[in-house]
Amino acid sequence: YMGRGIIEPVDDARISNPAANPELLTALAGKLVESNYDMRKFVREICTSRTYQTSTRGNETNGTDERNFARATIRRMRAEVLLDCISQVTDTKDKHRGLPAGAHAVEIADGRTTNYFLTTFGRATRENICSREEVGPTLSQALHFLNGETIETKIAGGGVVKRLLGEKKMPREITHELYLRCFGRPPTSEEIARLEPHWATADQQPAVFTDLFWALLNAKEFMFNH
Repeated sequence: YMGRGIIEPVDDARISNPAANPELLTALAGKLVESNYDMRKFVREICTSRTYQTSTRGNETNGTDERNFARATIRRMRAEVLLDCISQVTDTKDKHRGLPAGAHAVEIADGRTTNYFLTTFGRATRENICSREEVGPTLSQALHFLNGETIETKIAGGGVVKRLLGEKKMPREITHELYLRCFGRPPTSEEIARLEPHWATADQQPAVFTDLFWALLNAKEFMFNH
């Protein structure tokens, strides 16, 4: 939830690797016991805290602080969450072994159940209790987003652009819809100004908006928690 543990790495509990905030660790452990290990309640406690909701924009006092949770850290979404988000915004469903069609990747319990996307983006193998996801960027990840099958297949398969064009929406409305889907916000006036020249002719619009959808899914604003 914070991008790093109170003890980091989380499985290194040596006395020579103390917690960044021992008091916080003790307090959270106490809350977990008090709730009878109710994980929903515990997660709610974290997510409603002021610390969890801090901005990623640093200031002169916390700009370089990577240890004390003084600001949020920008981090890429986990492999399972990223795949589920792509499926959601493209209106597509995945089929994972042992789960019904449309089940989310975050529901996969078996570490042996995977696919190329999840493996490429570092999903934990869960071979032992110390297995960790790999969150560092790799060349394979960049290439897969740029020209791999996942993005292109889901954009085509979901038919979002085709549906919006079929509803006879204006180019500005379609752009607005795609931005809301991917970023949860409308496009800025500067972004609209850059895109307007590409709206010129109706016969080019399917390709224009398909390319825009692809570009938004490849943007850091989509892939990263911030």
